[in-house]
Amino acid sequence: MKTTHIVSKILFYITRFLAFVYFTLAGYSLLALATGWSLRFKDNGKYFQVCYPFTEKPLMLGDYNIPYIIFDFLAPLSLYGLFFLLISNVFKVFFQPKLFTQNGIDHLRRFYLANLLLPSITIFLASLFVPLDNEVSIFIVLHFMLGVFAYFLAAIFKQGLNLQNEQDLFI
Repeated sequence: MKTTHIVSKILFYITRFLAFVYFTLAGYSLLALATGWSLRFKDNGKYFQVCYPFTEKPLMLGDYNIPYIIFDFLAPLSLYGLFFLLISNVFKVFFQPKLFTQNGIDHLRRFYLANLLLPSITIFLASLFVPLDNEVSIFIVLHFMLGVFAYFLAAIFKQGLNLQNEQDLFI
């Protein structure tokens, strides 16, 4: 179990860092697009470049139209920030002193609901406004499978919590 604690702690910090990076990029891009700070345009305003702060070096590129900015640029950055935040909370469960807790089940529930619902809803809304690539369906399937796996893991944790509580009653 010591190895599980070490691996889960490492994965917790990596995914928490990735959540910070994605949320920072989304916030910085939103700031640049809203204010024009560190923002450059190409091809007569057809494309935009969000530059590194205080430089002219491009950090992120995209088409300069509102549906693209919302659904193909800001939404993926924000939702993957949320994904990494939620999965970091799941990894945190595995290095706690008690494995089967209601808090752990809640983290797993949030993770599987986010993976089962958010990709499909987002892709549906995005398809109303922008054309989607065929590769997007792969991401939906992967998130769906991850959500189903997390659902089963949450069910196992719930059963473990019930057994643990019954055991505590007998002692």
